[in-house]
Amino acid sequence: MKNNDQKLKKVLFIFSIIVIIVIVLFITKRVYAPISDSSNIITVDNTVLGNKEDLVSFSINPGATVSGVLDITGSVKGGYFFEGNILINILDSDKNILKNSHVNAKTDWMTIEPVEFSATLDITGLSKGPAYIEIHNDNASGLPENDKNILIPIIIN
Repeated sequence: MKNNDQKLKKVLFIFSIIVIIVIVLFITKRVYAPISDSSNIITVDNTVLGNKEDLVSFSINPGATVSGVLDITGSVKGGYFFEGNILINILDSDKNILKNSHVNAKTDWMTIEPVEFSATLDITGLSKGPAYIEIHNDNASGLPENDKNILIPIIIN
């Protein structure tokens, strides 16, 4: 009988050790397992830059992830248009022009009141990552001191 008791104790001891090892492995695996790989997550500061007080409305929210062809609408205070034109550019994160376009006013542009505009921007093929949509005045004088712009941060996907 003693032999059987000793064998049973050995089996229970070995079983207990195995259970403890499994529990320890399970816990360490859970603790050190990566929760998620955030290295591919791009974040952008959602702050509108430039003459942001001139921006009345814009259809794309700052920090939005965008792709393909964009239909945009907006409104800026007067003084950005010349002959009814305004510049809408796509800039990279270093503020270099990736794509530029001219947009026409949808309302009377010869005013200090807000002027509405709409455009279609094709960002297909542009590098993915942080960028800006720039609303730039059509500066007929060409003088840098007359330049005005509004930079809306986006993420190109």
